[in-house]
Amino acid sequence: MGKVLLSICLLCLLPKGASATENSSHFDAGATIIEHVTDAYEWHILTYKEKHVSISLPVILLDEGKLQLFSSSHLHHGEKAYGDYAVCPLAGAKKGKIVKIKEVDSDLDSTALAGADIFPILTEEGEKEVMVDQDASLYDFSITKNVCALFISLIILFWMVLASARNYKKRGYGAPKGVARLVELLVVFVKDEVAKPAIGEKYRKFLPYLLTIFFFIFFNNLLGIVPFFPGGANLTGNIAVTLVLAVCTFVLTNINGTKHYWVDIVNTPGVPWWLKFPLPLMPLVEVVGVFTKPIVLMIRLFANITAGHIICLGFICLIFIFGASSPAVGLGVSPVSVLFYIFMSALECLVAYIQAYVFTLLSAIYIGLAVAEPHHELETK
Repeated sequence: MGKVLLSICLLCLLPKGASATENSSHFDAGATIIEHVTDAYEWHILTYKEKHVSISLPVILLDEGKLQLFSSSHLHHGEKAYGDYAVCPLAGAKKGKIVKIKEVDSDLDSTALAGADIFPILTEEGEKEVMVDQDASLYDFSITKNVCALFISLIILFWMVLASARNYKKRGYGAPKGVARLVELLVVFVKDEVAKPAIGEKYRKFLPYLLTIFFFIFFNNLLGIVPFFPGGANLTGNIAVTLVLAVCTFVLTNINGTKHYWVDIVNTPGVPWWLKFPLPLMPLVEVVGVFTKPIVLMIRLFANITAGHIICLGFICLIFIFGASSPAVGLGVSPVSVLFYIFMSALECLVAYIQAYVFTLLSAIYIGLAVAEPHHELETK
């Protein structure tokens, strides 16, 4: 069984458009790693020789107010244009995104084309030089790989929670069975070790949110480690996802902030008066801290999860890099690379839990500081 899983893992990590045996000299480790940690319009399963096995996802575009709906299979893994749309291969913010294209006007001089995003793409008429239509009003609502992974994880999480609820409804509050054991263990841990100590008596109000982010982050971290469908999507390593989670903590913290919380930001206790008035150094630091706290949450989760995936992929890529010079060398390096990959995967399982715990704990601490009431001793002074 272990050999089967390992074989599937290696096949999943082969680069698109190149097999390990035939095109190893063209293997680009950097492109392969970036391809697997970024989002995509299809769910790539494996590449066998020259054949891609992937799940096509729906592309949903709003172009000048008109809805455009088609399958990502029409884009042929980003190598072909479909109508006026293509996946941009150029470096920058638009790389890997669907853009509206138009033919390069031969009448335009070199000065006019200097700032244009021009790239070759295969069309119905053959390969052409096209340019990104900068004037197009195009909005992308496509179901990408990460969005699909989000839906899958939510379905599984809903099943886990509802199955646990049915278990308690049927068996009462006795010893749980099945998936309810895991759910109860994690719920009790978050309640007793995170919410209560960090927030205090008001923890029940914020417990549903803390449980939601803990289960969401922890489960998706684990699902991202699985090297085959429905795993392998770098959902929690997507900065847009971690941004939304951080914004939720930011909004919940500041909406529930007490008068005492906001007064302490403006008039920080225990600080010399000259650091507050007329030189508002400490109030400025406190205000900046309000915004840096969610930024730290966002970057920490994104960086740690993405770095773990990159390291694991790097060890697998070493097999193909050394194999490009000699198949014997690649075969000799493969056991070492696989062992390091297994070790890093085990470490990633630990990191998956730690990052979910840290994000939830820091969120609870920020909320606890915002809703805390002043001590009577400080009030009397």
